[in-house]
Amino acid sequence: MPSKSELIEKLEQMASMLELTGANRFKVNAYAKAARAIKGASIDVLEHAGDPKKLEEIDGVGKSIAEKIAEYAHSGTFDEFEELRAEVPDGLIRVMSIPGLGPKTVRLMWTDLKIETVDDLKKAIDDGSLEDLPRMGKKTIANIKDAIEFSEKSGERTPIGRAMPLAEELVEDLREVKGVKQIAYAGSLRRGAETIGDIDILISTSDSKAAHEAFAGHEGVEKILVSGETKSSVRMKLGRRQIQVDLRTVDHNAFGAALMYFTGSKEHNVRLRERALKKGLTLNEYGLFPEDDEDTPPQQRGVKPVACDTEEKIYNALDLQWVPPELREDRGELKGELPDLIELDDIRAELHAHTTASDGAMSIRELAEHAKHRGFHTIAVTDHSKSSVIANGLDEKRLRKHIEAVRAANEEVKGITILAGSEVDILADGTLDYDDELLAELDIVVASPHTGLSQDPKKATSRLIKAIEHPLVHIIGHPTGRIVGKREGLSPDIGAIAEAAAEHSVALEINANWRRLDLRDLHVAIALEAGASIAIDCDVHAASDYDQVRYGVLTGRRGGLTAPSCVNTWTAAKLQKWLKSKR
Repeated sequence: MPSKSELIEKLEQMASMLELTGANRFKVNAYAKAARAIKGASIDVLEHAGDPKKLEEIDGVGKSIAEKIAEYAHSGTFDEFEELRAEVPDGLIRVMSIPGLGPKTVRLMWTDLKIETVDDLKKAIDDGSLEDLPRMGKKTIANIKDAIEFSEKSGERTPIGRAMPLAEELVEDLREVKGVKQIAYAGSLRRGAETIGDIDILISTSDSKAAHEAFAGHEGVEKILVSGETKSSVRMKLGRRQIQVDLRTVDHNAFGAALMYFTGSKEHNVRLRERALKKGLTLNEYGLFPEDDEDTPPQQRGVKPVACDTEEKIYNALDLQWVPPELREDRGELKGELPDLIELDDIRAELHAHTTASDGAMSIRELAEHAKHRGFHTIAVTDHSKSSVIANGLDEKRLRKHIEAVRAANEEVKGITILAGSEVDILADGTLDYDDELLAELDIVVASPHTGLSQDPKKATSRLIKAIEHPLVHIIGHPTGRIVGKREGLSPDIGAIAEAAAEHSVALEINANWRRLDLRDLHVAIALEAGASIAIDCDVHAASDYDQVRYGVLTGRRGGLTAPSCVNTWTAAKLQKWLKSKR
């Protein structure tokens, strides 16, 4: 049965196969861009497959791709894909994903040595036949072998919740090294992306040698790839996996330019360089310089930069306001006034939390004390409903006793309001797990999908809208049920969901757990455009889960979220007024 995830996978495979067959770069990029666009599309592309004009409204989907979508929706594939798949062995796509192996090299391996899988490549390394290819010396082959081992050990991209703590630890440890003036992590991690390829750290110091030695000798380093005084690269242990970390020394006076350049995104940097050229300037990782006709880079000729030491000065010289890293994705951030994005300190309430009554690790009182310690004015106890058997969900009798226990704790624990709520399962047909009489006894209802997560988009959309329209529901928890990198979850029409949520005064949740981050950033932007409110909740099961709120805030910022649009930032009085409006 045709699905959005399979369509995206086919488009991504098309881009890879076209590279392997030597197709022109524009065609390769067209398929790659279309796959990214469809991932974040607010409409069900398959439902609109017969309306090419509607599909072409998606930025990144042109006429040709729209035709491929229509063909796929009708037959489950498209001719060009099948033709290429017949030409390119499936295993070559995996070979090309090995770090350091580009399409030209892989194509040569394929045509000259008949290498079609990673196992074939391993065999060619072991029997020495790989050495017969041009530019395949012993060192290059050793690097390829090492890259295969690394790729198999590290898997795909690293979730932000694993990468960020490591990056922060490295930055803080290296900050203590003598001579360090400035240090920061950059790349997609600084932009708050949900998954990270590797970690980039920039440092300015008067003793580069000491900094790089401390970096290479850091606990957790499993292999040193490059060791120098301007750049070092290592592989570090991260649980059962590894991640590559790069440390670059940059000039103190050009730290801002370097930070901007290495933060990216590549597309955002391209837009900045285009703007600089229109102003008679040139922008690179060393600064913003006057443009001239010389071939040698300006910094090598001693040309004085217009701006270089801070990002703010560079943006200002380009007549732009400073763009927060989370927005640097070439989604129109340079075209107008930017929103005043939500900050971590704006969060004043947690509205999705579990206790030992279902699958949590804390009592009601413990849950409340931790929330109070963080300065929250409200904590909602939302244990699972009866259909979540695996999570020890509460039947009606247990829930009524639990409500009494929450009310008693609210009287006993001073300085914070404890709400009696439930995370109620949204069943496959959109009905809720408890009857209306019991739901009305709750202060807050978080309705969430937990099962039936492979529903087709149309049914998923209808299911969620039915829950939104329920007059006793306040929040739709983790609306798609996805698990980052492991489970796609539902693929509803987010635009329709957002419009319904706005109409019925229901908040859509960013589940801040780094394994979920659901809503995702593009969905947040769609929801805000429709006028819907957002909740950022940690789905607390243990005390440490409160710390994950920052990942939810980063995701919200990437979607353009402001504090007033997030219910967790509201005053206690405003929050209570909204909650009671549905009772």
